[in-house]
Amino acid sequence: MGVESPVGCCAADEADLGRARLYRLLATLLVQAPGGDLLSRLAGLAGDTTPVGAALGRLAEAAEATTAEAVEREFFDLFIGIGRGELLPYASYYLTGFLHERPLARLRGDLARLGIARADGVAEPEDHIGALCEVMAGLIDGTFPAPAGEDGRFFERHLRPWAARFFADLEKAKVARFYRAVGALGGQFITIETEALALPA
Repeated sequence: MGVESPVGCCAADEADLGRARLYRLLATLLVQAPGGDLLSRLAGLAGDTTPVGAALGRLAEAAEATTAEAVEREFFDLFIGIGRGELLPYASYYLTGFLHERPLARLRGDLARLGIARADGVAEPEDHIGALCEVMAGLIDGTFPAPAGEDGRFFERHLRPWAARFFADLEKAKVARFYRAVGALGGQFITIETEALALPA
């Protein structure tokens, strides 16, 4: 998708692999509209009674109730639009009100330190929420080699200050239908990550 790195390394434990899968799912849904095959797989998700499980159940219902064509239009209206979409999913915008500002420069410094580069052909700035979720997935599951605890440091610097606000805005966006469920899932997950990563190691 949006970033690439050298060959990965260490395997993560099962709990971390679950976190990585959720980050990668969010990245996939936020970088481009899901096609029919992915919507079918999402419709088969089974939720549970946990907050994230309930949000996954709502995502399954939303996927069952829509079509690839409808979601593609919704994605365009939300994130692209004529001139601009309803939402601008970038850290710089949420933190400063402008694009390509200091948060993007700080992020690029950290990505360079970690050996993570924007993939060829990707035009989006690296502080797009989907790209940040993809980096988190790679840091957690070892796709991106990094020192222990780097996922927590990266989250604290580049997601915690704004991601919850973005997902709340997505959940209540005027044109959102399917993406309301994506916003709810992202919001629940970011809340849990914030609480878990704040605990002493």
